[in-house]
Amino acid sequence: MPVIQQLSPHVADLIAAGEVVERPASVVKELVENAIDAGASVLVVEIQRGGMGLIRVADNGCGIASQELPTAFLRHATSKLRKPEDLAAIGTLGFRGEALAAISAVSRLDVISRQKGAESGASLRLEGGCPGRVEPAGCPEGTTIVVRELFYNTPARLKFMKSDSAEASAVGGILQQIALSRPDVSIRFIRDGKEELHTPGDGQLLSAVYAVRGRDFALGLAPVDGSGEGISVHGFVTQPLACRGTRAMQTFFCCGRIIRSQMLATALEAAYANRLLKGKFPGCVLHIDLPLHQVDVNVHPAKTVVKFSAERAVFSAVHHVVSDALDRAAQPVPTPPVQPVSAAVNPRGDFFQTMDAKTYRKTVSSGGKKQSPEMKKRAVFHDPAVSAPAAPARDIPVQPRPSRQPDPAPILPLHTSAPPDVPEQTALQPSQPPPWQFRGEILHTYIVAEDGDSVWLIDKHAAHERINFNRLKANPEPVMRQQLLTPAAVDLPQKQYAALLENLPLLEEFGFTAEDFGAGCLMVRAIPSDIGTDLIRETLEMLADKLLTSGSADPSAARDAMLHTMACKAAIKGGWTSDPAELRALIARVQSGEVQYCPHGRPVRVKISKYDIEKMFKRA
Repeated sequence: MPVIQQLSPHVADLIAAGEVVERPASVVKELVENAIDAGASVLVVEIQRGGMGLIRVADNGCGIASQELPTAFLRHATSKLRKPEDLAAIGTLGFRGEALAAISAVSRLDVISRQKGAESGASLRLEGGCPGRVEPAGCPEGTTIVVRELFYNTPARLKFMKSDSAEASAVGGILQQIALSRPDVSIRFIRDGKEELHTPGDGQLLSAVYAVRGRDFALGLAPVDGSGEGISVHGFVTQPLACRGTRAMQTFFCCGRIIRSQMLATALEAAYANRLLKGKFPGCVLHIDLPLHQVDVNVHPAKTVVKFSAERAVFSAVHHVVSDALDRAAQPVPTPPVQPVSAAVNPRGDFFQTMDAKTYRKTVSSGGKKQSPEMKKRAVFHDPAVSAPAAPARDIPVQPRPSRQPDPAPILPLHTSAPPDVPEQTALQPSQPPPWQFRGEILHTYIVAEDGDSVWLIDKHAAHERINFNRLKANPEPVMRQQLLTPAAVDLPQKQYAALLENLPLLEEFGFTAEDFGAGCLMVRAIPSDIGTDLIRETLEMLADKLLTSGSADPSAARDAMLHTMACKAAIKGGWTSDPAELRALIARVQSGEVQYCPHGRPVRVKISKYDIEKMFKRA
């Protein structure tokens, strides 16, 4: 039998280090979080060979006193906790006192630090967790930690490391998440001598998102800001048409801490119901703030998994706040009032001056010269018949006129007196942008509209489906129905038949009057007025499939499934010939911004610019 004995402190430290330090990204995360807890506003992170060769983290935080440097690298040494009650409300990113000890145990580490207001700093070197002498050093305020030869003394861990590029990408991903969690901290990331990330640290979350995720991602975001039951949710979510094919762009923070939560992801995606195309997933940068005693962060050594004391309240807060933000983003943007021309301002003060219509008429009519009142009257009351130039004279033979015909009456002038002096009119300004010009329909499915130098293609079925869906969802009154002169017997497969039988009250709510006829048959006596009699079977089959897919146990999902089907069946069909007036009405609704995507998440309109067209024809 093997003898039970206590491990040596060195071996125990190596085992504990494996729980905290998994790869270079873990080292960077722990060091950066310590710097943020120290009050740093500027962070510089540099790595070489994916972090396996060198990791340098420099900050301008409060620093470490020289006499405390050796203590800082002992296990369970921390300045953030004092008593057991402190674990109930942890407000710092680090608190266990294990990170520095674990990192120093598997690397060669140098630290140099200077407290704020101190005349000089101090440095310390550790190798395999064994500290050397503390020596005075000149350095700026803050702390700089350099980690070399990570896992040099743990070959078992070293052989599981990935390539340098993969490890460097993991480090960059961690820094991106931290930058999004703290937009007030400027973070600079240098990889093998090349800068790959630099956030401004201006405190604006959108600035951090722009620096981290790029311009295209930032332009497709909708702001989120709301609270309820003591829970605050703010940040940004992607608009439905900007969603991606993976969940990689979902980032959640709780009380400033990066977390992973399937519950939050589910709440987020539930808010996109009826807005998202199948196979697409929303992206987000969401901050959830709640009282510290309602969240437990002491669950996992990596501190990325938390537990909420009121999960239902957190779920509801995220779902409703994001849903409200998407509703606001989908509303048409009101057209700003157009200021009169006389109130226009020219800040440049150069020759590009604003000219109103009155001045323009004066200038053009007179060639830049001042007009007299008589000339002004003639310009206003211009008679083409009187002022037309005389035709050139021609030699025309004179024909004798019959004497029996009377002489023609003399032609009187059109104006026998001067016209009254009417005040000049001012040009009216449009209250809204000019409507898109209807140019036709192609393939009996897509509307063609022109807007300046752009062409819009509009899916008439998708646009009309969205209009119907919004109307049905917002209308609390009963749906108009039509009684059938002859009841329709609809035979259905067993599963579809059972699903509809369980939801007969829901069918009644949406305008169907049906009863069980036995043997898998439904007797339909009334249908919604928007549904044709030739679509009864098809509509019921689709409703049954939706109920089976969404789950009839969820009333909200079942209702939305019904709304989807009803809106789709009542919409204009692709391939049908439509009246131009109907198409112009759809164009107006789409131009207003009311209709952007169908209930399934598909785009309703596509813009093609003049440049794109000219590029196709090799003209640009």
